[in-house]
Amino acid sequence: MHGPGAWYHFPVPITDTSSAAQAVQLGIQRSMSGEQRLLLAFEMSIFARELNRERIRREHPEWSDAKITRELLRLAFLPAPLPDME
Repeated sequence: MHGPGAWYHFPVPITDTSSAAQAVQLGIQRSMSGEQRLLLAFEMSIFARELNRERIRREHPEWSDAKITRELLRLAFLPAPLPDME
């Protein structure tokens, strides 16, 4: 296997997007400037972080906003839990 996704070992593509829709999406992305693509990536990153924040909040309603933020950082950068804040 070569090219993007070559390290995946799934018998079918992991997507719910048709090949026609993927072609349209790729055409739009190619027509965007570098700045526009970077802004889109930044917005997608913020959206993913907010989804993760809400998941953590739902799983741990007793946690403070500071503890939720620490958990987001841990998930992003560390393989193990951070030490307690004391």
